[in-house]
Amino acid sequence: MQVNFLEELVAEWLEYKSYFVKRNERVGRRKAGGYGVELDVVGFNPKTKHLIHIETSGDGTSWANRENQFSKKFSFANEKDIRVLFDGLDLPPKIEKEVIFVSGSNKNYKTVGGGKVVPLKNFILNILSELKQIPFMSRAVPEKYPMLRLLQTTTYLRKEVVGVLQKQ
Repeated sequence: MQVNFLEELVAEWLEYKSYFVKRNERVGRRKAGGYGVELDVVGFNPKTKHLIHIETSGDGTSWANRENQFSKKFSFANEKDIRVLFDGLDLPPKIEKEVIFVSGSNKNYKTVGGGKVVPLKNFILNILSELKQIPFMSRAVPEKYPMLRLLQTTTYLRKEVVGVLQKQ
């Protein structure tokens, strides 16, 4: 199983926010064998009853290709498959769908394949904004979330980080 940094960051963030998380789930079993698609990250927060499916992408393909690719991943059949991933839990009727793009986001595209377009920059800035409110010395992000802990440390050292970046 290959895990990319963005899938890992998304999963850590959702887990940190009290979601049950499933990663790299193969769904849409084919009669001849194999699966139709692999879902990057699916999370369910039992307190807020929020169910979300997040795909990540570093591709630079056309929006038409992206539309086709993510329509397949966000299809109705996959909604049934997602519900099976959390069998036994009281799930909401709606599944929020997002695609986080490393590059190639375009202000003209708010959705793709039925999911909300989220530029990586916005996703990370949202995390940093929340983490900077948490005192690093007294409430550090737990060690089991190394990427989030690094981001929290970066917010704690922000003046030094900005200084280093401005020198370049």
